[in-house]
Amino acid sequence: MTAANDTDSLTEPRDQLWEALGDGDETRAVAIVRRALATADPRQPNAVDRPPAEQLSAVGERILLELIAPAQERVGMAWAANDLTVAQEHVATAISERCIAAIVDATAPALTGSFVGRVLVACVDGEWHALPARLVSEVLRLRGWRVDYLGAQVPTEHLVVHADRTRAQAVLLSSSIPTHLPDAHNAIISCQGAGIRVLAGGAAFGPQGRHARLMQAEWARDAPGAATLLARNPTRPGARTARLPDVDLPHLADQEYTMVRRSKRQLVKQTLADVATGFPDMGRYNEYQLERTVEDIEYIVSYLATALYVDDPDLFARFITWAADILAARDVPPRCLLPALNSLLSQLKDFPRVVGILTAARNRLVYPPPAQPTASPG
Repeated sequence: MTAANDTDSLTEPRDQLWEALGDGDETRAVAIVRRALATADPRQPNAVDRPPAEQLSAVGERILLELIAPAQERVGMAWAANDLTVAQEHVATAISERCIAAIVDATAPALTGSFVGRVLVACVDGEWHALPARLVSEVLRLRGWRVDYLGAQVPTEHLVVHADRTRAQAVLLSSSIPTHLPDAHNAIISCQGAGIRVLAGGAAFGPQGRHARLMQAEWARDAPGAATLLARNPTRPGARTARLPDVDLPHLADQEYTMVRRSKRQLVKQTLADVATGFPDMGRYNEYQLERTVEDIEYIVSYLATALYVDDPDLFARFITWAADILAARDVPPRCLLPALNSLLSQLKDFPRVVGILTAARNRLVYPPPAQPTASPG
């Protein structure tokens, strides 16, 4: 390994990898990653005094977290800005997976000796964004853990059975989409009831992991953070008394979450009708655009239910502002969200928490009105 002369030896490879991902060029992307692995500085104190295997592990971790992860994050931002299609985003993600595999192959000689312990890494049931969980898995492997990586969308019952059968010290749950939080909570409760420690990570768990803590799981900010938490207490805890979700979330007693979740189909149907009235441009939509509109309204109702579940109005407001930016990037006026919010307010006006959540989101949705034609002179 050779130390870089500049402050960040991965700046140029990061740009090169981004270009390769955008072009869908797997061969070039893997070559960039392998070259970076061979030349990057481990960036850890006293790294040059460590055995070669430890140096290789340190460099491998750096490439995973400082090269591949940022490039993939940029892919997500490019999709949001409408600079990449869904298909291009999928291709780029598949190439990132291949790049991770190249690091795994190259660092395999460093993984010798006994394991620190055994853990499971899995995505919450329904969660398809598996790359963050894969990155965590490989970092933990490089730090000496035996990792069972279960991948995307793991049903809770299978997760618990596998963790119990393997006597894993902990389960690491990953989720990027907040609408999976109720399923995440179920997984946390089920694992803890079986005596399995749970670490939660990913954007779904909110700023600073506040939703993870609300559900009595440990919060791991990132892969190194997960490794630090595991190292503090690598033993398997004892079983905890089984509990219902409302023990952690007493606000569920008002039944607002349950009502919205059970009424989702009718709420979507009525909201669609109200949007058609309040947003006349919808009358010119083709079949594909109408299907996407229905999908968007379903997301709005799902996020509303999730905000009720964790009693977090900001969760819904952040989603609405994000959705507005997504629509604007695709030349859809963000003001089309207002009829949907107004419709839900009308349908759910008797539910105080719902009204508070919808009102806060509507107040944050500030976009200029459509330009009015000016009168011609004379």
